[in-house]
Amino acid sequence: MRFLARRLGFYLLTAWAAVTLNFLIPRLMPGDPVELLVARMKGNVDPAAIDAMRRAFGISDASLWQQYLDYLGNLAQGELGRSITFFPAEVSTVIAGSLPWTVGLVGVATLISYLMGTSLGVLMAWKRGTWLDGVLPAATFMHAVPYFWVALALVFVFGVTLQWFPVSRAYGLDVMPGLTGEFAGSVVYHAALPAVTIVAASMADRILGMRNVMVTTLGEDYVVMAEAKGLTSRRVMWAYAARNAILPNITSFALSLGFVVGGSVLTEIVFSYPGIGSMLLKGVENEDFPLMQGIFLVISLAVLVANFLADLAYVVLDPRTRQESE
Repeated sequence: MRFLARRLGFYLLTAWAAVTLNFLIPRLMPGDPVELLVARMKGNVDPAAIDAMRRAFGISDASLWQQYLDYLGNLAQGELGRSITFFPAEVSTVIAGSLPWTVGLVGVATLISYLMGTSLGVLMAWKRGTWLDGVLPAATFMHAVPYFWVALALVFVFGVTLQWFPVSRAYGLDVMPGLTGEFAGSVVYHAALPAVTIVAASMADRILGMRNVMVTTLGEDYVVMAEAKGLTSRRVMWAYAARNAILPNITSFALSLGFVVGGSVLTEIVFSYPGIGSMLLKGVENEDFPLMQGIFLVISLAVLVANFLADLAYVVLDPRTRQESE
Protein backbone atom coordinates (compact mmCIF):
# COMPACT_ATOMS: atom_id res chain seq x y z
CA MET A 1 0.00 0.00 0.00
CA ARG A 2 2.93 2.36 0.65
CA PHE A 3 3.96 2.00 -3.00
CA LEU A 4 0.49 2.94 -4.25
CA ALA A 5 0.23 5.81 -1.74
CA ARG A 6 3.55 7.25 -2.95
CA ARG A 7 2.48 6.92 -6.55
CA LEU A 8 -0.89 8.53 -5.85
CA GLY A 9 0.82 11.48 -4.17
CA PHE A 10 3.16 11.83 -7.13
CA TYR A 11 0.24 11.83 -9.58
CA LEU A 12 -1.67 14.44 -7.58
CA LEU A 13 1.38 16.72 -7.64
CA THR A 14 1.79 16.09 -11.35
CA ALA A 15 -1.89 16.88 -11.92
CA TRP A 16 -1.45 20.26 -10.21
CA ALA A 17 1.61 21.00 -12.36
CA ALA A 18 -0.32 19.98 -15.50
CA VAL A 19 -3.24 22.25 -14.55
CA THR A 20 -0.84 25.17 -13.99
CA LEU A 21 0.97 24.67 -17.29
CA ASN A 22 -2.39 24.22 -18.95
CA PHE A 23 -3.29 27.70 -17.73
CA LEU A 24 0.00 29.36 -18.66
CA ILE A 25 0.87 27.97 -22.11
CA PRO A 26 -2.10 29.39 -24.08
CA ARG A 27 -1.57 32.81 -22.48
CA LEU A 28 2.06 32.84 -23.57
CA MET A 29 1.02 32.46 -27.20
CA PRO A 30 0.99 35.61 -29.34
CA GLY A 31 -2.28 37.09 -30.57
CA ASP A 32 -5.67 37.97 -29.08
CA PRO A 33 -8.51 35.45 -29.62
CA VAL A 34 -11.17 38.03 -28.74
CA GLU A 35 -9.95 40.25 -31.57
CA LEU A 36 -10.34 37.29 -33.95
CA LEU A 37 -13.90 36.76 -32.72
CA VAL A 38 -14.70 40.45 -33.14
CA ALA A 39 -13.23 40.37 -36.65
CA ARG A 40 -15.48 37.40 -37.43
CA MET A 41 -18.41 39.59 -36.38
CA LYS A 42 -17.27 42.29 -38.82
CA GLY A 43 -16.18 44.51 -35.94
CA ASN A 44 -19.72 45.61 -35.05
CA VAL A 45 -19.37 44.96 -31.32
CA ASP A 46 -19.80 47.38 -28.45
CA PRO A 47 -16.60 47.94 -26.39
CA ALA A 48 -18.48 46.94 -23.23
CA ALA A 49 -19.40 43.65 -24.90
CA ILE A 50 -15.74 43.09 -25.80
CA ASP A 51 -14.72 43.55 -22.14
CA ALA A 52 -17.46 41.12 -21.10
CA MET A 53 -16.19 38.54 -23.59
CA ARG A 54 -12.64 38.90 -22.28
CA ARG A 55 -13.85 38.21 -18.74
CA ALA A 56 -15.98 35.28 -19.93
CA PHE A 57 -13.00 33.75 -21.73
CA GLY A 58 -10.72 34.27 -18.73
CA ILE A 59 -8.35 36.66 -20.50
CA SER A 60 -9.34 39.93 -18.89
CA ASP A 61 -6.91 42.72 -17.98
CA ALA A 62 -6.70 41.39 -14.42
CA SER A 63 -3.33 40.22 -13.13
CA LEU A 64 -2.10 36.78 -14.17
CA TRP A 65 -2.37 35.60 -10.56
CA GLN A 66 -6.03 36.67 -10.35
CA GLN A 67 -6.75 34.96 -13.67
CA TYR A 68 -5.11 31.81 -12.29
CA LEU A 69 -7.24 31.88 -9.14
CA ASP A 70 -10.37 32.43 -11.22
CA TYR A 71 -9.35 29.56 -13.46
CA LEU A 72 -8.88 27.19 -10.51
CA GLY A 73 -12.22 28.29 -9.03
CA ASN A 74 -14.06 27.66 -12.28
CA LEU A 75 -12.27 24.35 -12.71
CA ALA A 76 -13.34 23.22 -9.24
CA GLN A 77 -16.95 23.88 -10.29
CA GLY A 78 -16.50 21.92 -13.51
CA GLU A 79 -16.68 25.03 -15.69
CA LEU A 80 -14.27 25.03 -18.62
CA GLY A 81 -15.59 28.25 -20.16
CA ARG A 82 -17.01 28.97 -23.60
CA SER A 83 -15.30 28.10 -26.84
CA ILE A 84 -14.24 30.98 -29.06
CA THR A 85 -14.22 28.80 -32.17
CA PHE A 86 -17.73 27.44 -31.58
CA PHE A 87 -19.06 30.48 -29.71
CA PRO A 88 -21.35 30.51 -27.78
CA ALA A 89 -21.05 26.73 -27.14
CA GLU A 90 -19.40 25.64 -23.88
CA VAL A 91 -16.05 23.87 -24.01
CA SER A 92 -17.46 20.88 -22.13
CA THR A 93 -20.13 20.50 -24.82
CA VAL A 94 -17.56 20.61 -27.63
CA ILE A 95 -15.35 18.04 -25.89
CA ALA A 96 -18.31 15.80 -25.07
CA GLY A 97 -19.31 15.84 -28.72
CA SER A 98 -15.89 14.87 -30.08
CA LEU A 99 -14.49 12.65 -27.33
CA PRO A 100 -16.63 9.56 -28.10
CA TRP A 101 -15.44 9.55 -31.71
CA THR A 102 -11.78 9.61 -30.67
CA VAL A 103 -12.18 6.99 -27.94
CA GLY A 104 -14.17 4.75 -30.25
CA LEU A 105 -11.68 4.99 -33.11
CA VAL A 106 -8.25 5.43 -31.52
CA GLY A 107 -9.09 3.46 -28.37
CA VAL A 108 -10.24 0.34 -30.20
CA ALA A 109 -7.43 0.60 -32.75
CA THR A 110 -4.82 0.98 -29.98
CA LEU A 111 -6.18 -2.06 -28.12
CA ILE A 112 -6.14 -4.18 -31.28
CA SER A 113 -2.62 -2.98 -32.08
CA TYR A 114 -1.39 -3.84 -28.59
CA LEU A 115 -2.94 -7.33 -28.49
CA MET A 116 -1.79 -8.27 -31.99
CA GLY A 117 1.67 -6.73 -31.68
CA THR A 118 2.40 -8.18 -28.25
CA SER A 119 1.20 -11.69 -29.19
CA LEU A 120 3.17 -11.66 -32.44
CA GLY A 121 6.27 -10.39 -30.61
CA VAL A 122 6.04 -13.28 -28.13
CA LEU A 123 5.69 -15.85 -30.92
CA MET A 124 8.57 -14.36 -32.93
CA ALA A 125 10.88 -14.56 -29.91
CA TRP A 126 9.81 -18.08 -29.01
CA LYS A 127 10.17 -19.37 -32.58
CA ARG A 128 13.41 -17.67 -33.54
CA GLY A 129 15.00 -18.96 -36.74
CA THR A 130 11.67 -19.78 -38.40
CA TRP A 131 9.68 -18.04 -41.14
CA LEU A 132 8.41 -15.57 -38.51
CA ASP A 133 11.79 -13.81 -38.68
CA GLY A 134 10.67 -12.53 -42.06
CA VAL A 135 8.26 -10.19 -40.26
CA LEU A 136 11.19 -8.27 -38.74
CA PRO A 137 12.17 -6.23 -41.84
CA ALA A 138 8.54 -5.23 -42.45
CA ALA A 139 8.07 -4.32 -38.78
CA THR A 140 11.28 -2.27 -38.79
CA PHE A 141 10.14 -0.39 -41.89
CA MET A 142 6.66 0.31 -40.50
CA HIS A 143 8.20 1.45 -37.21
CA ALA A 144 9.91 4.31 -39.07
CA VAL A 145 6.88 5.35 -41.15
CA PRO A 146 4.82 8.30 -39.80
CA TYR A 147 1.09 7.93 -39.23
CA PHE A 148 0.14 10.54 -41.78
CA TRP A 149 2.19 8.85 -44.54
CA VAL A 150 0.32 5.58 -43.99
CA ALA A 151 -2.96 7.51 -43.91
CA LEU A 152 -2.22 9.30 -47.19
CA ALA A 153 -1.17 6.04 -48.87
CA LEU A 154 -4.38 4.28 -47.76
CA VAL A 155 -6.51 7.22 -48.89
CA PHE A 156 -4.87 7.21 -52.33
CA VAL A 157 -5.09 3.44 -52.87
CA PHE A 158 -8.35 2.39 -51.20
CA GLY A 159 -10.22 5.68 -51.15
CA VAL A 160 -9.34 7.48 -54.39
CA THR A 161 -8.07 4.78 -56.77
CA LEU A 162 -10.18 1.75 -55.81
CA GLN A 163 -12.95 3.76 -54.06
CA TRP A 164 -13.62 0.92 -51.65
CA PHE A 165 -13.82 3.11 -48.56
CA PRO A 166 -14.86 6.71 -47.78
CA VAL A 167 -12.07 9.17 -47.04
CA SER A 168 -13.85 11.71 -44.83
CA ARG A 169 -16.46 12.13 -42.10
CA ALA A 170 -17.47 9.68 -39.36
CA TYR A 171 -20.68 8.46 -41.04
CA GLY A 172 -22.62 8.94 -44.27
CA LEU A 173 -24.56 12.09 -45.06
CA ASP A 174 -27.63 9.99 -45.87
CA VAL A 175 -27.67 8.29 -42.45
CA MET A 176 -29.47 9.67 -39.41
CA PRO A 177 -27.52 9.30 -36.13
CA GLY A 178 -29.20 6.91 -33.71
CA LEU A 179 -29.09 3.46 -32.16
CA THR A 180 -29.72 1.65 -35.44
CA GLY A 181 -27.85 -0.99 -37.39
CA GLU A 182 -27.63 1.30 -40.40
CA PHE A 183 -25.90 4.04 -38.40
CA ALA A 184 -23.53 1.58 -36.67
CA GLY A 185 -22.60 0.04 -40.02
CA SER A 186 -21.90 3.47 -41.51
CA VAL A 187 -19.69 4.40 -38.53
CA VAL A 188 -17.67 1.18 -38.82
CA TYR A 189 -17.38 1.60 -42.60
CA HIS A 190 -16.07 5.17 -42.30
CA ALA A 191 -13.71 4.23 -39.45
CA ALA A 192 -12.11 1.33 -41.33
CA LEU A 193 -9.29 3.24 -43.04
CA PRO A 194 -8.40 5.45 -40.03
CA ALA A 195 -8.36 2.36 -37.78
CA VAL A 196 -6.14 0.40 -40.18
CA THR A 197 -3.81 3.41 -40.32
CA ILE A 198 -3.39 3.49 -36.54
CA VAL A 199 -3.01 -0.29 -36.22
CA ALA A 200 -0.48 -0.56 -39.06
CA ALA A 201 1.60 2.39 -37.86
CA SER A 202 1.68 1.45 -34.17
CA MET A 203 1.74 -2.37 -34.18
CA ALA A 204 5.36 -2.52 -35.38
CA ASP A 205 6.54 -0.81 -32.20
CA ARG A 206 4.71 -3.41 -30.09
CA ILE A 207 6.19 -6.28 -32.10
CA LEU A 208 9.80 -5.09 -31.89
CA GLY A 209 9.60 -4.06 -28.24
CA MET A 210 7.99 -7.29 -27.06
CA ARG A 211 10.28 -9.50 -29.14
CA ASN A 212 13.46 -7.87 -27.83
CA VAL A 213 12.42 -8.13 -24.18
CA MET A 214 11.13 -11.68 -24.69
CA VAL A 215 14.45 -12.83 -26.21
CA THR A 216 16.27 -11.54 -23.13
CA THR A 217 13.75 -13.13 -20.76
CA LEU A 218 14.07 -16.57 -22.40
CA GLY A 219 17.66 -16.75 -21.12
CA GLU A 220 16.67 -16.26 -17.47
CA ASP A 221 17.20 -19.11 -14.99
CA TYR A 222 13.53 -19.46 -14.06
CA VAL A 223 12.60 -20.07 -17.71
CA VAL A 224 15.34 -22.68 -18.09
CA MET A 225 14.16 -24.32 -14.86
CA ALA A 226 10.56 -24.40 -16.10
CA GLU A 227 11.68 -26.13 -19.29
CA ALA A 228 13.81 -28.59 -17.28
CA LYS A 229 10.78 -29.51 -15.15
CA GLY A 230 9.04 -30.73 -18.28
CA LEU A 231 6.33 -28.11 -18.46
CA THR A 232 4.57 -27.69 -21.78
CA SER A 233 6.02 -25.19 -24.22
CA ARG A 234 2.80 -23.20 -24.18
CA ARG A 235 2.86 -22.85 -20.39
CA VAL A 236 6.53 -21.88 -20.32
CA MET A 237 6.04 -19.34 -23.08
CA TRP A 238 3.00 -17.56 -21.64
CA ALA A 239 3.05 -18.19 -17.85
CA TYR A 240 6.80 -17.80 -17.28
CA ALA A 241 8.46 -15.89 -20.11
CA ALA A 242 5.72 -13.65 -21.53
CA ARG A 243 4.29 -12.73 -18.11
CA ASN A 244 7.61 -11.19 -17.06
CA ALA A 245 8.59 -9.82 -20.45
CA ILE A 246 5.32 -7.93 -20.78
CA LEU A 247 5.98 -5.65 -17.78
CA PRO A 248 7.84 -2.90 -19.75
CA ASN A 249 5.13 -3.05 -22.41
CA ILE A 250 2.45 -2.28 -19.82
CA THR A 251 3.92 1.17 -19.24
CA SER A 252 4.02 1.80 -22.98
CA PHE A 253 0.44 0.62 -23.34
CA ALA A 254 -0.68 2.82 -20.44
CA LEU A 255 0.85 5.87 -22.12
CA SER A 256 -0.89 4.91 -25.36
CA LEU A 257 -4.23 4.64 -23.57
CA GLY A 258 -3.70 8.04 -22.00
CA PHE A 259 -2.96 9.65 -25.34
CA VAL A 260 -6.01 7.97 -26.86
CA VAL A 261 -7.93 10.98 -25.57
CA GLY A 262 -5.71 13.28 -27.59
CA GLY A 263 -6.28 11.13 -30.62
CA SER A 264 -4.03 10.69 -33.61
CA VAL A 265 -4.26 14.32 -34.66
CA LEU A 266 -2.76 13.91 -38.13
CA THR A 267 -4.85 10.82 -38.84
CA GLU A 268 -8.02 12.66 -37.89
CA ILE A 269 -7.01 15.61 -40.06
CA VAL A 270 -6.29 13.44 -43.11
CA PHE A 271 -9.66 11.67 -42.80
CA SER A 272 -11.59 14.77 -41.63
CA TYR A 273 -12.65 12.76 -38.58
CA PRO A 274 -14.53 14.78 -35.91
CA GLY A 275 -12.39 13.75 -32.95
CA ILE A 276 -10.51 15.55 -30.20
CA GLY A 277 -7.47 15.97 -32.42
CA SER A 278 -9.44 17.91 -35.02
CA MET A 279 -10.98 20.09 -32.32
CA LEU A 280 -7.52 20.82 -30.91
CA LEU A 281 -6.27 21.90 -34.33
CA LYS A 282 -9.23 24.26 -34.74
CA GLY A 283 -8.59 25.65 -31.27
CA VAL A 284 -4.94 26.39 -32.09
CA GLU A 285 -5.83 27.98 -35.43
CA ASN A 286 -8.37 30.29 -33.78
CA GLU A 287 -6.32 30.92 -30.60
CA ASP A 288 -9.21 29.44 -28.63
CA PHE A 289 -7.73 29.52 -25.10
CA PRO A 290 -10.69 27.87 -23.32
CA LEU A 291 -10.94 25.01 -25.83
CA MET A 292 -7.20 24.35 -25.82
CA GLN A 293 -7.12 24.42 -22.02
CA GLY A 294 -10.05 22.02 -21.80
CA ILE A 295 -8.55 19.53 -24.26
CA PHE A 296 -5.06 19.71 -22.73
CA LEU A 297 -6.60 19.16 -19.29
CA VAL A 298 -8.52 16.08 -20.42
CA ILE A 299 -5.42 14.66 -22.15
CA SER A 300 -3.20 15.29 -19.09
CA LEU A 301 -5.64 13.69 -16.66
CA ALA A 302 -6.16 10.73 -18.99
CA VAL A 303 -2.40 10.08 -19.13
CA LEU A 304 -2.10 10.28 -15.33
CA VAL A 305 -5.05 7.93 -14.77
CA ALA A 306 -3.67 5.47 -17.32
CA ASN A 307 -0.26 5.46 -15.61
CA PHE A 308 -1.84 4.91 -12.22
CA LEU A 309 -3.72 1.93 -13.65
CA ALA A 310 -0.39 0.65 -14.98
CA ASP A 311 1.03 0.87 -11.45
CA LEU A 312 -1.92 -1.20 -10.22
CA ALA A 313 -1.18 -3.77 -12.92
CA TYR A 314 2.47 -3.87 -11.81
CA VAL A 315 1.35 -4.69 -8.26
CA VAL A 316 -0.70 -7.60 -9.57
CA LEU A 317 1.88 -8.99 -12.02
CA ASP A 318 5.19 -8.28 -10.27
CA PRO A 319 5.70 -9.85 -6.79
CA ARG A 320 8.66 -7.53 -6.14
CA THR A 321 6.32 -4.55 -6.25
CA ARG A 322 3.99 -6.18 -3.72
CA GLN A 323 6.96 -6.72 -1.40
CA GLU A 324 7.80 -3.00 -1.60
CA SER A 325 4.19 -2.19 -0.70
CA GLU A 326 4.30 -4.18 2.53
